[in-house]
Order: sequence, then structure tokens, then C-alpha cells
Amino acid sequence: MKKDIHPEYKPARITCICGNVIETRSTRGDYEIQICSKCHPFFTGKQKFVDTAGRVERFQRRYAKAEPKNAAAAASPAGPETPQKTAQK
Repeated sequence: MKKDIHPEYKPARITCICGNVIETRSTRGDYEIQICSKCHPFFTGKQKFVDTAGRVERFQRRYAKAEPKNAAAAASPAGPETPQKTAQK
């Protein structure tokens, strides 16, 4: 390896907001993360919503606005009208 071109590879502590601490080595140093394998629903098998900047609420608001349109179409007994085809010569 060439000297003086590689970053320093030092011990690091990665701390999750759930309290889990991972000891490893990194060029970055110590840092904090929001979710780890101890608290992530994929690894734990528990359903837990991780809402990033209100995405779930935003989706629910959009879906609530679209719901009356779909309900009105379903309530119509004749269903949506289709235009009659005309014979072409």
C-alpha cells in the first residue's frame, strides 16, 4: 500500500436510539443511527411504523379525498356510462 493516501481506520461506536451500541472499526468515527437490527421490524418480526416526515398521514389524507369519488361510482346502479359505437362506412 502507498503511504499517506489512506484514511485512518479507527475504532468506532455506533449508537442506536433504542440504546443498542455496536463496537466496530470505521474511517468515520463514532456516530448515532435511528434504527438498527435490534429494533427494525424486519428482524424483530414486530409491526412498528417508522413515520418519516408524516408520510403515513399524507397518504391517509390523499386516500380519504379519493374515497368519496370511488364510493359515488360504486353507489350508482347503472355504473359508469359508456358511449355507443356508431357504424362507420
